Amino acid sequence: MAYTVCRGIARSQAKNFYYAFLALPKEKRNALCAVYAFMRHADDLADEPGIPLERRRAQLDAWTDALGCAISGQPTDDPVIMAVADTQQRFNVPQELFEQLVYGTGIDLQFGAEVIAPYKDFDELYRYCYFVASVVGLVCIHIFGYKDPGAELLAEKTGIAFQLTNIIRDVKEDALNGRVYLPLQDLERFGRSAEELGKQHLSNGFDAAGFRALLEFEADRAREYYRAAEELIPLIDEDSRPALWTLITIYRRLLEKIAARHYNVFAEKVRLTAPEKLGVLSRGLTRVIF
Repeated sequence: MAYTVCRGIARSQAKNFYYAFLALPKEKRNALCAVYAFMRHADDLADEPGIPLERRRAQLDAWTDALGCAISGQPTDDPVIMAVADTQQRFNVPQELFEQLVYGTGIDLQFGAEVIAPYKDFDELYRYCYFVASVVGLVCIHIFGYKDPGAELLAEKTGIAFQLTNIIRDVKEDALNGRVYLPLQDLERFGRSAEELGKQHLSNGFDAAGFRALLEFEADRAREYYRAAEELIPLIDEDSRPALWTLITIYRRLLEKIAARHYNVFAEKVRLTAPEKLGVLSRGLTRVIF
């Protein structure tokens, strides 16, 4: 019953991940749906409108504590916590990774509501990307299965590639919500500023072409990290390779679709259509990936 609840959450809300989940054996698919539902609830707690920041932090701490209690054997009536605790034990996922997942969802709570670029350089942005994306990759490979410890660094870098893709795609949406994730060093390198991404500028004749070179630079950086994703595929268990290939391909195609639009992510949100994602899934299910 608990896993059924988690599958329903993943099916309705995991826009890219769920297509990859479908390529997994049932037990692993259930586990990833549970992890997604756990993360989704943490995200919702962190982003809950109208709730003071301190209360949101307290809710995130309580969510982490609830999982810790369930893992230690205490009863719970929360289906998501129940499923994630079972997943943690079934696949021997380090408990601290789940704690880091929740920490990642709350990183933005330390900043105010104004449009800012909190990351000075790529090293600082990398740390942010680690907690919001790489940790997800590390949880996933425990569920996928692997023997070579080198898979861990490759999974970390794959998460960086995915998050950089998200950052490029969501520049406008994030800025309208008061967040600029492009590093200050990169903005300055291309003669741009965080202030240009303020609401007033975005709604009044914004010069999207002025950001093209910067976003292309960030895309090239992401492409470097996608090389790690390719190296990761043969290191995980064979029954999970189609799922990982599907997920990597969906994200890479999203990045290339952005490039095909000359990095104009300001006119409308760039996304793969459902038929495009199903086409990738079909290829992932039918090919043998070594």
